[in-house]
Amino acid sequence: MTQKNKTVLPPPCPALPRRPVAARLAKHIDQLLFLRAYPPDALTLRRVEKALRQATNQATRIAVRQPAAFEAPEVSGIGGTAFTAIFSYEVARRLAELERGRVKIDWDNYEIDDRLAPAWRRLFALAEEDLAVEAHVPYLEWLQSAAGSPDRTLEELLLRLHLLPITGREKADLYATLQLPLRWELGGSPAARTSLPRRTARIFYHRGPLISRSEVSLEKELCAPPPEVELVDLETGQAFLNMAVATSAARQRELYGFTYGDPATVRRADLGRGVEVFLCGVPTEWRLPLRAYHAAMIFKNGVPVGYFETLSLFERMEVGFNIYYTFRGGESAWIFARLLRLFNQWLGVTSFSIDPYQIGRDNQEAIDSGAFWFYRKLGFRPAREEILPLLEREECRLREKPGYRTPPAILRKLCVAPLVYDMSGTQQGVWDHFHIRNVALRLQQRSPAEAAERVARALRVKVGPHREFINLALVVDAAPDLEAWPAQDKQAIMNIVRAKMGAEETEYLRLMRQHRRLREIFLRLGTQREPMMASTNPSAV
Repeated sequence: MTQKNKTVLPPPCPALPRRPVAARLAKHIDQLLFLRAYPPDALTLRRVEKALRQATNQATRIAVRQPAAFEAPEVSGIGGTAFTAIFSYEVARRLAELERGRVKIDWDNYEIDDRLAPAWRRLFALAEEDLAVEAHVPYLEWLQSAAGSPDRTLEELLLRLHLLPITGREKADLYATLQLPLRWELGGSPAARTSLPRRTARIFYHRGPLISRSEVSLEKELCAPPPEVELVDLETGQAFLNMAVATSAARQRELYGFTYGDPATVRRADLGRGVEVFLCGVPTEWRLPLRAYHAAMIFKNGVPVGYFETLSLFERMEVGFNIYYTFRGGESAWIFARLLRLFNQWLGVTSFSIDPYQIGRDNQEAIDSGAFWFYRKLGFRPAREEILPLLEREECRLREKPGYRTPPAILRKLCVAPLVYDMSGTQQGVWDHFHIRNVALRLQQRSPAEAAERVARALRVKVGPHREFINLALVVDAAPDLEAWPAQDKQAIMNIVRAKMGAEETEYLRLMRQHRRLREIFLRLGTQREPMMASTNPSAV
């Protein structure tokens, strides 16, 4: 469905062809969901909601006959259907609590073997009687005996993990070794894609054409008045994170910032045109060693349409932007521009970077969608000058040949480096060849404890074994003139450490931007023409 075509309600479900009915129904539902997010008027909205209920009922009937019909990630999450997926410990725990009775371990799709032994030793009394000497350990029998019912094995497993006297990270790691597939029978779950949207005060009706990418000026949007941002109460913040975890899981996705989000940091922002955003940070236990992490979920007229993930250091922000496939024909470029303005306002960042994975490196979906051109046409530039001649030739072809599409082979050559955008007034290009991994790799031969001791001595402070101090001390220890730093620069390091441990990471970023010497150390350690290692596990955004 294109943006400027006349809005027409998709044909009723009974007209769908019989043979590929599940796939066609899923496409039909996507069209309805798009119209629910971008309704032209109230009448269409009512018709769409009625048609969605009918389509959900039909999906339920299909799923009874064909349980795997809606298993694939691109179609999962429809009410009345089911799918199997592997989730992290925190997501599994949250789903078991929020979707009580709907989520179970899919033992039919799991090969029970000795990978369970390390966890079973810690979870079940006297299990070593079997584990140490028996050739065939009945692992499931141990769990079912503890649960008292085959249907409660997930709840019992999660409860016993919860009661272990270990940290949250250790529990997550132990659960991850199990690789348990969970079967989620969605039924009428509020997390289903076809469930009612979040309540909004007012629906924005699109009585004219949608805002196209060509109409969006990133420079203009970044200079526009900032959107209003409000801190929500703790209960609302927790409710948002629960919803964000479940909504993402229904699409077989997890986002670090939702899984480990801090409800005390949740804010709401109104971007206009029916778009609202909930954004958050993470608590101290789950923060990254050096960068500040934030995440956001995007709602259009109450419908979740995508998410936003940021990794910030000084004035630089690495951006992960994902609009769900269903809504990519909407006002994605305008939403993206407004999000950059929001985070520029909130975090003070002025230099934005798109990881190569986002635009197509080892990411076929991004190649198919032409993600490179989405950012390039908004004004982003490649971080490697060697790409420019090829880029200029392709841009010339696009101008001279209407309907021309860049071949996938050429897109793969264009997406080998990040795309960057520096706001006016920002030092241009200084972060082009920076990667935080380079900082970490160059410090691997240093002892963290010894580095922390040297830095504490140079700063003339006494510090306990705080993770935040040790992490930053590893970097500061690389300064050859640390002893000669002015007293205010030394004191600022301790202020930065305290801010990293504080309620939010916004103050941490502000203090980092003020420390010129620290910024120079990061740039020296992290900048080189090529990353020291290729990214093999990019963030799923």
